[in-house]
Amino acid sequence: MYKAKAYSATSATSPLASATIPRRDPTDQDVQIEILYCGICHSDLHQVRNEWSGVMPTVYPCVPGHEIVGRVAKVGSAVTKFKTGDLAAVGCMVDSDRTCKECQAGLEQFCRNFTLTYNFPDKHLGGVTYGGYSDSIVVDQRFVLRVPANLNQAGVAPLLCAGITTYSPMRHWGVTKGKKVGVVGLGGLGHMGVKFAHALGAHVVVFTTSTNKKDDALRLGADEVVISKNNDEMQKHTGSFDFILDCVSADHDVSAYINLLGRDGNLTLVGAPEKPFPVSAFGLIFGRRSLSGSPIGGIPETQEMLDFCGKHNLTSDVEVIPIQKVNEAYERLLKADVKYRFSIDMASLKSE
Repeated sequence: MYKAKAYSATSATSPLASATIPRRDPTDQDVQIEILYCGICHSDLHQVRNEWSGVMPTVYPCVPGHEIVGRVAKVGSAVTKFKTGDLAAVGCMVDSDRTCKECQAGLEQFCRNFTLTYNFPDKHLGGVTYGGYSDSIVVDQRFVLRVPANLNQAGVAPLLCAGITTYSPMRHWGVTKGKKVGVVGLGGLGHMGVKFAHALGAHVVVFTTSTNKKDDALRLGADEVVISKNNDEMQKHTGSFDFILDCVSADHDVSAYINLLGRDGNLTLVGAPEKPFPVSAFGLIFGRRSLSGSPIGGIPETQEMLDFCGKHNLTSDVEVIPIQKVNEAYERLLKADVKYRFSIDMASLKSE
């Protein structure tokens, strides 16, 4: 065991502050990574403030962060996938049971016994796992990913959550050239949805409530922008979409988007509104439409996504901050005051 620098919260109301945490020494299968950048996900804020107490109560101290990019500092004797000096990444999971049918299919995100990167029982050291707001992390090689060398490292970090969350359902529902794809909401998730849909060759339509986001949507790869508050604009697209990715976490009328789907069209939720919303059964029945949800992807698909990004030179649009500004970033996140994700430069932790 060794000590690592980190930023942690000691309670639901305390700010994140400098701390020292234990990390295990690498076992035969482990990769020790010097963390270069860590993205800030909205779920980090929820966890730090114990806002998911009913489902996933936070254990303190809490070190968040599951969008990790770094450089391999040390490898165990049985590690074959990485060597010292390699660029590497870690996402939302650091382990699973590896034996269930989901793991065998490379769908570890559906394993009932996975281990999340932070705030989950740590079988090695006891207590809970600690995330990427730290100078290093030790992870089994099976849950470490390769990073294409041509990509901006700060922009890669959010791909480990926001990227795979939007890429996975598009691959599952067959988004390809010639498909008409809608993206609802242009935030941290939505902006990656637009980039992926465009790179996959689809005709991309962004739905937003903000007229001032039109230019940015077009810059990111949208072919059209619809102001969702304008009923006439919405009606023009009735029954025409193959796939719609709904990235909105606020309450909204999902049935309005179901009505825009064509026959056998699908709407997938990746945003998670707090309250259940009503859905018109007839909207689904007529047209054999479907409504589904999707989490992150498994390890093979996450690697596929990173390789796809390397091929198409795709990264998240980020604002890079020092770790000392993380509490300010959380407050800005609540106001949606970022285009489109924060990425922490972990070199700033050295001054703590």
